This record gives sequence, C-alpha cells and structure tokens, in this order.
Amino acid sequence: MNAPIKEPSFRESVDMMFNRAVSLMDLPPGLEEKIRVCNATYTVRFGVRLRGQIHTFTGYRSVHSEHMEPVKGGIRYAMGVNQDEVEALAALMTYKCALVEAPFGGSKGGLRIDPREWDEHELELITRRFAYELAKRDLIHPSQNVPAPDMGTGEREMAWIADQYHRMNTTDINARACVTGKPINAGGIQGRTEATGRGVQYALQEFFRHPEDIKAAGMDGTLDGKRVIVQGLGNVGYHAAKFLSEEDGCVVTGVIERDGALVRDGGLDIDSVHHWIANHGGVTGYPDAQHVSDGAGVLENECDILIPAALEGVINIGNADRIKAPVIIEAANGPVTAGADEVLREKGCVIIPDMYANAGGVTVSYFEWVKNLSHIRFGRMGRRQEEARHQLIVDELEQLSADKDLGWTLTPGFKQKYLRGAGELELVRSGLDDTMRVAYQSMREVWHGRSDVSDLRTAAYLVAIDKVAASYRALGL
Repeated sequence: MNAPIKEPSFRESVDMMFNRAVSLMDLPPGLEEKIRVCNATYTVRFGVRLRGQIHTFTGYRSVHSEHMEPVKGGIRYAMGVNQDEVEALAALMTYKCALVEAPFGGSKGGLRIDPREWDEHELELITRRFAYELAKRDLIHPSQNVPAPDMGTGEREMAWIADQYHRMNTTDINARACVTGKPINAGGIQGRTEATGRGVQYALQEFFRHPEDIKAAGMDGTLDGKRVIVQGLGNVGYHAAKFLSEEDGCVVTGVIERDGALVRDGGLDIDSVHHWIANHGGVTGYPDAQHVSDGAGVLENECDILIPAALEGVINIGNADRIKAPVIIEAANGPVTAGADEVLREKGCVIIPDMYANAGGVTVSYFEWVKNLSHIRFGRMGRRQEEARHQLIVDELEQLSADKDLGWTLTPGFKQKYLRGAGELELVRSGLDDTMRVAYQSMREVWHGRSDVSDLRTAAYLVAIDKVAASYRALGL
C-alpha cells in the first residue's frame, strides 16, 4: 500500500519555489541564505478586558528582509494565523515589492482572532492594543514598518491603527504614513480598496497582449467572452470579477464561497451576488443560479481562467490533476501549493503567480504612503493647468470645425473627455497599470529568454531575487 503524498506547508511551498529559482542563479551561498531567511518575528500576547473578563490574544509581526526600509506588509485577522504562515507571507512580500519596484522590504502581521465573534467596539479595543504593542517596538512606524489591510481587516482597522500611532507620537508630522489602506478622510488614497482586484485585471490584460503567451496556454483571442471562475468573492475576488465582466467582456460562470458555489453558464451578475452575500452571509438561496454544495469541486469545472482569490493551498496535490483551466491567476497569496504547481505545469497550465498578480494592493499602498509623506493629494497642483492646455487645443479645433469647407466636426463627447484633467483616481489607475505592465514584461523576458525557465513563477522569483541581491550588494553585503 502506497503512503499518502505529504502536502508541503505554505512556508515549505514558498521555500521550495525559492530554491527552484535560486538554483538557476549564481549567488554566493551566504547571500542566498541571507535573502531566504526571515530576519525576525515578534510574537505578542496581550490582554484586553471584554465582557467582564480579560481575554488574551496572540499576534505576530514578521520582518523578512530589510534590504530596503520601511518594510511593508498587511495585517490579517484569522483563527489560522501562525508564525509559519506570517513568515511565508513576509517572504512573499519581499519578492513582490522587488518585482513591482516598490521601495520596501517584506513584512507581514497577523492576529489570531475571528473578527465575526466580536462587535465593532470590542474589535477597536483589541486592534488599538495590538497596535500599541507593535508601535512601541517600532514595528509600526512610517520609516520602519508600514502595515496594510489583509484578510479579515480593512479601512476601519487601518484607521484605528493610524489613530493609535498618532496618539503615541503626537508630534510626528508623518504619522498618517505609519499604515496604508486607510479611509479617504483619514489619509487614504482613491483606488486603494479596489487596488488588488484592479491589479488582477491589469495583469490579465497584459497577458492577453502577447499572442505567444496566450498560445502557451493553448488559447487564442482576447479577454472578451472568456469564461471565468472565481474562488472567494471578498474584496479582491469581487473587484476582479466585476472589472473583468463589466469592462473586458469576460463571463463569470462560477463563484465559490464558504457555503458552496454558484454556477451559471450564461454568466453571473457579480454585483447581485455580492449584495446577496453581504445580506445573507453566503451564496445559499441565491435565486438566479444553480447552487452547488460542494464548492471546492467547482474549481475543477471547465473554464478559461480560474481566479483563486481567498485562502492559500486551495489547489493542491489532491485536486491539481483535475483542474481544467488553462490559465490560473493567483489573486490570493499561495493558493497553489508547490506540489500542485508541478502537476499543473506538466499539464501545460499557465500560472500567473501571486507575487505578481496580487501586487496591486502594495503598489497603491506605495502611492498612499508617498501621498502621506508629501502631504498633498495627487493631481491637486497640475490638474487645472492640464485642463487649460487642453482647452487651447480644443479652441483651435472648434475654429477649424466651424469651417464648412473642411467638412468635419468634433466627435460628440470628445471635448468633455479631452478637457478633463487627471485627478487622483485616474493617476492611481495609470500608475498601477504601468506598474503591472512593466513587471509582467520583466517576467516574460526571463520566461521566453532562458531555456532553463519554463514558467512565470520561476521567472518572477528570478527577477525579484536578483533585485534583492543587488540591493544587499549595494549595502556592502
């Protein structure tokens, strides 16, 4: 009787993928080890008096690499949070930031808590105490360690953390830059909430600009009409599905959630499904689609693009051989294990890796951090001047169109669209789109340019590790 195949842990998967890439590089062993290992992990156990008694919570903040500072990475709230997971996520943040050229080292944090078990006031007390424990050790600091939202956290928690830091550092003019992902009225930036989902969209758009890459997946054509299955309709999955269906013509045929999945060959109304989940806590009972109680099985349905956008390890050795999607884009961190990655690559599946695909969040967090340090909204100085320059051109065109002998007129709506100067949201989207395009091109150059690289993940690691190594060399290591 054969022994069951042991599935590597998330941490082991990250190390295996790192080792696969670094074996193709010529790095000194000491530098290779320095890049691989996690610099430090702080574990905090703190008490908060709630409901008439003291409750003790366990939290983590891991710093993987300080080749650049500050270090950057989200804080997640989940019962499954542990040191190995946080360190693996911190490592991914190092490589992710290097790949998209965000000037940060990698970090990650987590609190072992089910946020659904506590009301808003209780969560605020817990969050503020956690922030206090980290901030007093400079594990939250505008120039040293800058958290962001992650699974189980959002704008609300980031606003609490920013306020707690400011209360502890009342004379720090850059206090708001201690955390990103804040609400707009608390120093946030437009486009941050949608950023990771928007980045997934831009990543797919860039992939479909290259016929050679589409052909590698056994596909052709454009995004229009492609069938998509999304696992997890949280912030990332919702925005990715919404933008791809509304703006690129994709047909979302399946949505997988905790309580099963919805399937509809003609396509799901993503806003309607999202609204239903918000009101009912799941997809059960949704009227306009077939409900499948075994949600995980829908990962194996026929589709063109599979978007795992929730937890790590959902595609593993146990189901990889039954996955039919020719393209998988990892909107979540680590949704494909190292073992499954090997199976899928042998089948010819193209995996757009997490360190690239979900980098939209940290990219726009970088923009927010810069905004906080510069103390001015993007577009405020130049928008009207841009409109004034455009007005000069429109005035000239209108004079020409008035000449009946020329026989042409301005296209309806042209004037309004052309005159509008770029505000903060437009600039954020432009910067994110450019970042995703440049990062993808750096990966595909390695993917197609080296005979010993057969996939995008290895290419992404090679690009990222090379940049981290260059930074350490510049520091004298």
